[in-house]
Amino acid sequence: MRTGSAPNFCPPVKEGMCITLADEQGEELTFEFLGIIIHDGRRYGFFYPVVDENDVGASGEVVVLEVTELDDEGQPAAFELVLDEQIAAEVYADFKQATKDLYDFEDSSEG
Repeated sequence: MRTGSAPNFCPPVKEGMCITLADEQGEELTFEFLGIIIHDGRRYGFFYPVVDENDVGASGEVVVLEVTELDDEGQPAAFELVLDEQIAAEVYADFKQATKDLYDFEDSSEG
C-alpha cells in the first residue's frame, strides 16, 4: 500500500482504484483515484483519466476535483471540477509535494 509523506494527504484505500463519473453531457468517464489533499478545510481529489485499461496514466494528465459531498462513512460521494486556476495550482503543488516519492512529475514550464 502506498502512503503519502504529508499529513494533509489521504491515499486511496487500495492501489489502482477506479471510479466512473458522468460529465455535464452525461458521458461517462473513468478515472484512477490517486488520493485526496485537504487544503484550507476543503478536500480535493486527484485522478488520472483512464482511456484504455492498459494505458492508465499514460497521458500524464491529472484531473483535480473538489469533494462536495461525503457518504455516511465519510468517503467522497460527489465531486465538482475545480474551475479556479489559482486554487487548482495550489492544491496540485500540495499533491506533488505529498506524493513526490510515489509519482514522477514533469515540470510543464520546461521547454
